[in-house]
Amino acid sequence: MRFTVVHRTRYAYSGPVRLGPHLLRLTPRPERVGQVDHQLLIDPEPVDRWQEVDDNGNLVTRLIFEGQTRHLSIESRFALDTPALPALVTDMPPLPWPGQGAPVAPTVAAFSDALAAEAGGQAAGFLDRLNTTLYTRIDRRIRPTGAAHTPEHTLESGRGACRDLAVLFIAAARAQGMQARFVSGYQACSETPDGRRYLHAWPEVHLPGLGWRGFDPTHGTRVEEGHVSLAAAPDQAGTMPVEGGFTAGPVTSTLDFDLRIETDT
Repeated sequence: MRFTVVHRTRYAYSGPVRLGPHLLRLTPRPERVGQVDHQLLIDPEPVDRWQEVDDNGNLVTRLIFEGQTRHLSIESRFALDTPALPALVTDMPPLPWPGQGAPVAPTVAAFSDALAAEAGGQAAGFLDRLNTTLYTRIDRRIRPTGAAHTPEHTLESGRGACRDLAVLFIAAARAQGMQARFVSGYQACSETPDGRRYLHAWPEVHLPGLGWRGFDPTHGTRVEEGHVSLAAAPDQAGTMPVEGGFTAGPVTSTLDFDLRIETDT
């Protein structure tokens, strides 16, 4: 699938500020997309910028600024092709997997165990059942900012944003001894009910012989060519698209964004 993405982020300040060092996670991860035509436009222009790979394998851009400003604008543009993925194999060890479990809330552990039992301990069946169950059971809400809720909160309240579903999926998978991580990026589905596009989030699970494979409980699908990942980490904090701060007197700041995604099969 061909993706063309323009993602604009703008911070406005009520008075002059000095921008501290910033870190951006807006470059698509290279493992699935190959060659990427990517532009990153920054205003004000940083006095230094470089790209590096962080501890989670994400391509990050670091920015250094000088002087004062009343705004910071970041525009990421890219075009790329996502390939189809091989089928999910079913020949995997039965659940739970030993030696990789992570402590989770009792309600989440019980929820995970029940789904694993329904799947007969079969890993692929459990993951698909977990994905479908969250899609049908959790009332999905738009919440553009803020950290993800705890897995038990999302499970018990029955509602959440995409990042909340991702965190709940990760906890349920880890309860079965699976390695799982949080991913942020873009997806090809149409606009949300408010007519806007948003940065998306989903979980990935490490599977024998396949590596990291994604699931999208917000849409009830497996992650295939209709998703582009920007950053992956054990938790949401390691995937934030923009990190940085400023120093100033008593000023206020506002954040606005615009995301446009075009796809062609």
